[in-house]
Amino acid sequence: MSLKGKTAIITGSNSGIGLGIARELAKAGADVVLNSFTDRDEDHALAREIAAEYGVAARYIQADMSKGDQCRALIEQAGACDILVNNAGIQHVCPIDEFPTDKWDAIIAINLTSAFHTTAVALPVMRKAGWGRIVNIASAHGLTASPYKSAYVAAKHGIVGLSKTTALETAGQGITCNAICPGYVLTPLVEAQIPDTMKKYDMDRDEVIKKVMLERQPSKEFATVEQLGGTAVFLCSDAAAQITGTTISVDGGWTAL
Repeated sequence: MSLKGKTAIITGSNSGIGLGIARELAKAGADVVLNSFTDRDEDHALAREIAAEYGVAARYIQADMSKGDQCRALIEQAGACDILVNNAGIQHVCPIDEFPTDKWDAIIAINLTSAFHTTAVALPVMRKAGWGRIVNIASAHGLTASPYKSAYVAAKHGIVGLSKTTALETAGQGITCNAICPGYVLTPLVEAQIPDTMKKYDMDRDEVIKKVMLERQPSKEFATVEQLGGTAVFLCSDAAAQITGTTISVDGGWTAL
């Protein structure tokens, strides 16, 4: 399908899942706004690269998703928002009784509260246009839990709830809101962890992936950023016009257990 003429804002999109989604939306014809908290030459170069490769308008806007005023300013500065992908996220692993308060606050702010702020500004724009798509990147941890990830699990469960509420408030207005729930995804960050994990467990690459990293993912295969991007493109399509307020798991069967 073509998303030509639509503008997509993707938070946390200068690498990993966010960048993969931005590329797939651009491939479908959407103009894209990339975002992260840094403001480096390479961030702006990424936008130029996408614009040249897919023949769309693309730019990078710096905004710190831990700060509500910057979340809101991102949408305002973009000037248009037909598609909003709330993807920005961080992680910290620690038992609850030892979990640093500043880490908890940062994870809730970036993984959950930022989506509230961006959505609040984007909705009037979408309502005026009579069309909009909000895609929130949750996680398998938005549907189930793991120990030592209290803030992340709480935030991702919150994103699922926010998606449902947004869908109900926009039903019948040409706007949909859904959450994608990935399992383990092969990103550069995950790829970089494999060699050290191989040494730690004295295993080869395939063993580490299947027995350690993908222990809870029945397919024993990583999801890819292209697959997540394709799912986002589908949710923006006319075929998905009646899909709203739900979750789509891209987790190799993790949440089927």
